Amino acid sequence: MTKLWQAPLKLSAYIEKRPLTQAFHITGYTFTESEVLVVCLQDGERMGRGEGLGVYYRRDTPASMLEQIETVRDRIELGITREQLQSLLPAGGARNALDCALWDLEAKREGKPVWQLAGMPAPQPLLTTFTLSADEPEAMAESARQLSDARALKLKLTNDDRNAERVRAVRAARPGAWMMVDANQGFTRASLLEALPAFVEAGVAVVEQPFPVGNERWLDGLNSPIPLAADESVQDHRDLKNLVGRVQVINIKLDKCGGLTEALTMAQMARELGFKLMVGNMGGSSWSMAPAFVLGSLCSVVDLDGPVYVQTDRTPGVSYQDGRIWCPDSVWGGPVATADDGKAP
Repeated sequence: MTKLWQAPLKLSAYIEKRPLTQAFHITGYTFTESEVLVVCLQDGERMGRGEGLGVYYRRDTPASMLEQIETVRDRIELGITREQLQSLLPAGGARNALDCALWDLEAKREGKPVWQLAGMPAPQPLLTTFTLSADEPEAMAESARQLSDARALKLKLTNDDRNAERVRAVRAARPGAWMMVDANQGFTRASLLEALPAFVEAGVAVVEQPFPVGNERWLDGLNSPIPLAADESVQDHRDLKNLVGRVQVINIKLDKCGGLTEALTMAQMARELGFKLMVGNMGGSSWSMAPAFVLGSLCSVVDLDGPVYVQTDRTPGVSYQDGRIWCPDSVWGGPVATADDGKAP
């Protein structure tokens, strides 16, 4: 149980936009910028910060998140624990940004990094996937070649009949890379079964969210030779039991579940139910990756490449080398304040 600090908090919340290096395509959506809500909680000279993008397909946007936070501003500024926050706001980007700001502030109050406060082992660099935007097969293959440092690739697919071609083209371009595919709800049962032989041949290790939310019954009796992961079908811990026997991997995203506090609870429950874990991201800067990096040590699949696709990141920020992400305590969640701590408006 976290402490309820008696000193009042000063809350600052604002929206930032960071252009992407190029347009990013998935099933049904195209993104050209990363829009985030930044939350700063100040207690005297100490400041904690968090970043949230929300969940675009639930219309959970930075603008709506900011409105949510303003409705509870007075309650937050009186002082609040992370546990109390869970019932104050619903799962989503607003609670994520606030929860991560509270974790960061607690690290500075306690003089301990967040990973230690969370009872996690000392962090190590984590192998991460690098994501290929859905495109023509040869364009995706060229993108894969350009990501020469990547050792693991995540291919965004779409709801047409060229997904097998995309996978074959990328595999030919990067024969040694670990590979997963993400349909973002774009398959039917028939189209998945048609594509699976090509996926098996290409050595695809995971198929993520093949079917639309609400059609989880399509997973029943599928007997896929490749492990299946749930993303949109699992928002927080309440969705886990519905997926037992249907998928093997649970993709936990802090923007979906509402922060690191819920993510850690969700991870424990998912493991008890026999799922393997994946940590993902909705994009954003290093301030979005850093809390998810804490969770990453529990996960068999790590997808934390968001800063790779924005034109400018935080300073200090996460680093990528030899296909791995490394997040020092100085980025977020460390016991010592950094220069970025003073960037509240």
